[in-house]
Amino acid sequence: MAKQPHLLVEPGDLTDIALVPGDPGRVDRIAGLCDDHEVVAENREYKLVNATYDGRELTICSTGIGSPSTAIAVEELEAVGVETLIRVGTTGALQEGIEIGDMVVANGAAKDEGTSQRYESKSVPAVPDYDVLSSLVDAAEANDEDVHVGPIATDDAFYAETDEYINDWEAAGLLAVEMEAAALFSLCRRKGLRSGAICTVDGNLVEGTQKGETEDEELPEKAKNNVERAIEISLTATTSL
Repeated sequence: MAKQPHLLVEPGDLTDIALVPGDPGRVDRIAGLCDDHEVVAENREYKLVNATYDGRELTICSTGIGSPSTAIAVEELEAVGVETLIRVGTTGALQEGIEIGDMVVANGAAKDEGTSQRYESKSVPAVPDYDVLSSLVDAAEANDEDVHVGPIATDDAFYAETDEYINDWEAAGLLAVEMEAAALFSLCRRKGLRSGAICTVDGNLVEGTQKGETEDEELPEKAKNNVERAIEISLTATTSL
């Protein structure tokens, strides 16, 4: 199969490294910070753009919400030659003191989703590539940014995150919960690809705040501002990878 059925791209269409936000709208936001960009394809939740940042050619590809659509993106990006994938997303904090707008770099993800478990046992760890993780942390420090580095949870059911789940995640020391990283890390590891994830906090579940509950838009203003800072960190990281 030459052209991929969902991303609508072929070998040679993309670069070797991709930033993979969930939101298609964030593709445009990332592209706007690049030196130049060109739309390659757009279908369903997937929008793909090739861009250049500080001399580094890169691809930006949205994955939609959740692990199933993320897994499709990973499969099809790998099929056309992408070798490194960095998630740039949002996340809900699980520890007191992690504030809206803070940034989290994941060094692992609990598989509280079903997609990765179709590929492998839940006992197999979902972890990012060390070089990508280090590049994200180094880029944050170079920009004088503080980030929380640690394990997170990946969950399938946004509206089923009960107090019991939240308490268990908090007690385990997980920093935050989101919906894509475990599938991204697992599939990339299995395929010999490099992966990483940086996410901006949009609410704190243990403190009782959740995105959208006090705003007319999905993200609070502080989170929106720090999404752009997380994007800048991820773009800086690509230049060393």
